[in-house]
Amino acid sequence: MDLTTATLDPALAVVELERRLALGTDPSDVHAALEAGAAGLVVVDSRSEQAWAQGHVPGALHLPTALIASRATDLVPTGTVVVTYCWGPGCNGATRAALAFARLGFAVREMWGGIEYWTREGFGVEVDGVVTAGAPDPLTAPLGRGAACGC
Repeated sequence: MDLTTATLDPALAVVELERRLALGTDPSDVHAALEAGAAGLVVVDSRSEQAWAQGHVPGALHLPTALIASRATDLVPTGTVVVTYCWGPGCNGATRAALAFARLGFAVREMWGGIEYWTREGFGVEVDGVVTAGAPDPLTAPLGRGAACGC
């Protein structure tokens, strides 16, 4: 493929890129929303019990994908914006979970990168009620207190 020639109509690119941004978000934006106490937002970890026990986003709701259809409406208030996540970019679990929530009528976004990139950006992970955070990976997050990628 020759990347120096445009093969896609820019108007089509706008539609596709706007769609992707409407359906996804990144760990940094989720972290910022949680820190700001965003009302009407629920972060859902769609992984197994064993995966949840290894560590999860503090304050997340644990609801494995297979249980969303039967339990979501009892656990998540109508009108809530749901952000789903799973392991990482090599896993489609968050996508499948987001689809299950969308089928129930919830506004939903998928957190790109999952718990892997949440952790790599240096955000806290909860295990047995204790939250710990490691140093950010310099290949995924800018280093330094209050540093931002600027994108």
